[in-house]
Amino acid sequence: MISKAYIKKFTLRFIVINVVFFIIKLTIDHSGDTTELDATSLFYYSSAFFLFMFTWETNDWLIRREVKSNLGETLDLNNGVKIIAINMAIFIPLTAFLYYMAIFKFHDLCKIEANNPWLQFRIDFFRATLLGFSVIIFNLFYHSLKQKKELELTMNKLKKEVITSKYRSLKNQISPHFLFNSLNTLTSLMYEDRDLASDFVSRLATCYRYILDNREEDLVSLEKELNFLDSFIFMMNVRHEEALSITTHISMDTRDYLIPTLSLQMLVENALKHNYYSKENPLEISIISIKKNSIMIRNNLSTRKQKEESTQLGLKNIKKRYSFYTNQEVIIKTKDAYFEVTIPLLSKT
Repeated sequence: MISKAYIKKFTLRFIVINVVFFIIKLTIDHSGDTTELDATSLFYYSSAFFLFMFTWETNDWLIRREVKSNLGETLDLNNGVKIIAINMAIFIPLTAFLYYMAIFKFHDLCKIEANNPWLQFRIDFFRATLLGFSVIIFNLFYHSLKQKKELELTMNKLKKEVITSKYRSLKNQISPHFLFNSLNTLTSLMYEDRDLASDFVSRLATCYRYILDNREEDLVSLEKELNFLDSFIFMMNVRHEEALSITTHISMDTRDYLIPTLSLQMLVENALKHNYYSKENPLEISIISIKKNSIMIRNNLSTRKQKEESTQLGLKNIKKRYSFYTNQEVIIKTKDAYFEVTIPLLSKT
């Protein structure tokens, strides 16, 4: 069964051949009527259509064979020259034979009247050879661009899969770490404040329901992320008591925007991980909307003395995930004893 792609390709080539033929006919036929198809015009049209369609299809086949024999590698200069040489080795004898037979053997049938048959043969042969060579070069150039585009799409897909894999790995690290610390806090609360412990369990369940429900989603609505963050903030405030203050100031309609899953939580965790804080020197984290198209996560700096340099895996992961959806950058600044990360919001439209 003929595919739609082949029909589309054949139609395009049919149009190109007809346009080229009538342009050439217009330049060499000064009678004024380029649409008239006498026996001579019919022969030249039929021969041109056959030669160029045959050459085009042969070129496609040679390209597929060369790519397949090189285990899917893209076209380069070496195999391009090889394809041109084979294609022309087939095209030149076929063209010479076709025009020789038409001019010298069947000139009465084709109505080719030439005072000098050899001159007519050379003109027809070289014109057809030049056009055939142009078709081959054009087709190689088209396939090279197509393969380059396919390669770029494949590379982008692979990059996204790698980043998604890292993101899932990051979530898998968050979940047990988060659960372990939460259970420790809950154990203490059960002896101190049972009502608060009950509320803490409810918030913990909300957080894990969110993580489980969205574990396969790379983007969620800002509304969902903030609802999750509200429970997360409650638990962090309970756990760290007066040593931590997390506030949110969001002014836009949160249902209209998307955000990478767990990105806000990761940024809050990042501030907790890299800063020292206590009741005497609390850590203040603000989550603020900016101009209805971005959110800034800001914290005062009281950097921990770390034995080894931070890998910044969380920040790198967020930046790379954003790069697939927008040209707007994730902006990271250290300013006036504050650390700021500004992330763009993605419109649902």
